[in-house]
Amino acid sequence: MSRRILKRLDWYIIKKFLGTYVFSIALIISIAVVFDINEKMDKFMENEAPLKAIIFQYYINFIPYFANLFSSLFVFVSVIFFTSKLAENSEIIAMFAGGISFKRLMRPYMISAAIISIFTYGLGSYVIPKGNVTKLNFEDKYVKKKKQDFVRNVQLEVDTGVIAYIERYQDYDKTGYHFSLDKFKDKKLVSHLTAQSISYDSTSLYKWTLHDYMVRELNGLKEKLYRGDKKDTTIVMEPSDFLIMKNQQETMTSPALREYIIKQKQRGFANIKEFEIEYERRIAMSFASFILTTIGLALSSRKIKGGMGLHLGLGIGLSFTYIMFQTVSSTFAINGNVPPMIAVWIPNMVFTIIAIALYHNAPK
Repeated sequence: MSRRILKRLDWYIIKKFLGTYVFSIALIISIAVVFDINEKMDKFMENEAPLKAIIFQYYINFIPYFANLFSSLFVFVSVIFFTSKLAENSEIIAMFAGGISFKRLMRPYMISAAIISIFTYGLGSYVIPKGNVTKLNFEDKYVKKKKQDFVRNVQLEVDTGVIAYIERYQDYDKTGYHFSLDKFKDKKLVSHLTAQSISYDSTSLYKWTLHDYMVRELNGLKEKLYRGDKKDTTIVMEPSDFLIMKNQQETMTSPALREYIIKQKQRGFANIKEFEIEYERRIAMSFASFILTTIGLALSSRKIKGGMGLHLGLGIGLSFTYIMFQTVSSTFAINGNVPPMIAVWIPNMVFTIIAIALYHNAPK
């Protein structure tokens, strides 16, 4: 009989947790959409954005992106909201009086946190990036230009011992100016190619056309010189390797993001910290559900004066502290020398310590 009651209790808490979580997301997103429409309406009208595009290209992708971004806040608020209500109605006291320990009480909470964690990781790693491509293209066309049209002083390793340099590349005509390609063997320069301009053929991968080029081949003291007006060649690079669009990391699935980071590191491309932060953040955010659920339960399971209002105030304050902490630590990684993995996981480590302390002081 007791087993049956405990199973019902588990389902009761899980339904309460997930139901409150979904309700709070729906409520806050509704408010966020209204504010966003109010803010961007002038841009939509000025650029004559079609209503169909606004709904199905922008807001249909804005909603899951926003929900996932503040998932940790929704988890925290949900736990505190319904647990405070249980404590206020003396249901928590009745559970403890029935022989349920705080550790046993945590089980349905952790199951719920696991469901949310898996859901948010899958959404953030595979679903939202694809939707972000459509959303960012819409913003680029109707709200604010986000795509990078040109880039200067590009230098990257396109193959082992092969270094490419472009002084300026402009995307509208796929053309780079003052190009050079140096090949090294045993740390010695064996070939030096220069071209006044180089253009990319987007119909074929890695196909480039050299214009007004010169090649110097070096073999000890011997040197051969070649010149030409035009030449088609294969160089293992493409504009997306160095022409980084703002928030481009948000348009990549996690496997694609990892592959991109590895490739850019091999090529010696330094400007990838934002991509590393995004990759680590998706993993860290999924673990945050467990940490914040523990803190929320420990805070709100005790019946105190002020009740739900005080608990909600503490919960929202801690939630925003966590989000602010994440932003600050990410900024240190981008502008400082803090490794992205450490920077992203610092908030989780700090809040894990808080969770352990609150767990030990929770009502037993």
